[in-house]
Amino acid sequence: MASSVEISIPNTSISSTPKPYTLYNITLRLPLRSFIVQKRYSEFILLHSTLTSQAGAPPPATLPQKTWFSRTVSSPELTEERRKGLEVYLQTLNKADNQRWRNTSAWRTFLNIPSNTSSKSSLNSTLHVTGHGAPITDPVVWLDQYRELKSQLHDARLNLTRRDQATAAKSQHEAGSEAKKYLVRAGSTVSALEQGLKNLGSDAWGGEKLREGELRRRKDLLASARREKEGLENLLSAMITKSHLDQTVAAAQEKAQLIGSSNVHQNNGKPTGGRVLGRETDRTRVLDNQGVLQLQKQLIEEQDEDVMILAKAVARQKELGMAIHQELKVQNEMLGMLDEDVDRVQGKLDVAQKRLAKIS
Repeated sequence: MASSVEISIPNTSISSTPKPYTLYNITLRLPLRSFIVQKRYSEFILLHSTLTSQAGAPPPATLPQKTWFSRTVSSPELTEERRKGLEVYLQTLNKADNQRWRNTSAWRTFLNIPSNTSSKSSLNSTLHVTGHGAPITDPVVWLDQYRELKSQLHDARLNLTRRDQATAAKSQHEAGSEAKKYLVRAGSTVSALEQGLKNLGSDAWGGEKLREGELRRRKDLLASARREKEGLENLLSAMITKSHLDQTVAAAQEKAQLIGSSNVHQNNGKPTGGRVLGRETDRTRVLDNQGVLQLQKQLIEEQDEDVMILAKAVARQKELGMAIHQELKVQNEMLGMLDEDVDRVQGKLDVAQKRLAKIS
C-alpha cells in the first residue's frame, strides 16, 4: 500500500559553511502537517545502505551516480539532474507497494516522520524541522508555519496570564520563563516566514509563485502577528518591571518600619517613645534623633518615586491591554471575512457538484 505522505524536492540551496555543499530541500506533506527537511547527497548514500541492511534487500530504486570531476556547487546543470534523480528515488520508495523499506527506522529518521503520524505530539515535534535553516518555498508549508506561530503566541499569552495570577515568586518566574521561551520561538518563526514570503514572491527558487493579492494578504497576517508578539514582549517586560518595583517597595517599607519604629512603653496609661539600641541598624546607629528623622524623610521620598514609576508601568500595561483588545477585534473581523469566503466557496462547490451530477 502506498504511503499517505507526499514527498518532493522542489529546489536546492547552498550551505553557509566555510566549505559549501549542496542541500536538497525535501518537502513532506502529511495528512495534518507539512514541513521541510534538508539533506546532502552523502546522507542519501547512507540512507540507501542502511535501508538495504535493515530491510534485507536493496530498495527498488537507484541513486544518481556520484561524479568525481565536477561538483554540484559549481554546476547548476548537475545540481538539477541530481535533484530530479533524488526526487524520483524518494517517490519510488514512497509509492512502492511493499512497505518493508518505509517501515524501517532509517526511513523515518531520514525524513523526520513520526512513527504515528496521527499523534498530535509527534506532529508538533516534527514541525520545528524547518527552523534548522531550511527555506520556506512552499505556500502550504508557509501556512503551517503561520499556524504554528499563532499557537506559540497563544501559549505565550497563557503563560503571561498564569504569571499575572500567580502569587508565589517561584510560580511567577516559571511562567515568565515559559512565556519568554515561546516568544523567542515566535521571533524565529516570524523571521522564517518573512524570508519565506520573499521566496514565494520571486522566481529564484523555481517553485510556485504567489499572486500579488495573496502575497499582500499574507504580509498583512504576518504584520499582525508581529505586532501581537511585540505587544506580548512589552507586557512581559512591564510585568517584570512591576515585580521588581514591588520588591523594592516592600523592602523600603520594611526598612522604614525598622527605622521609624519606637518602643511604646506604658507609663501611667500614656505611651512614651524612645530609641531602642537593640532595634538599631548600621545606618541609624550613628545618627541622632534629628538624623533619623531626616533619613526617614529621605526613604519616604524614595518610596514616592518608586510609586510614580510603578504608576507609569501600570499605565503602560493598560495601554497594552487596550492595544491587545483592539487587535483581537481586528482578528475577529478577519475570521468573519474568512467564514464568508468559505461559505461562498462551499456554495460554488455545491453548484459544481450538482452540474457534475447532471452530466454524469
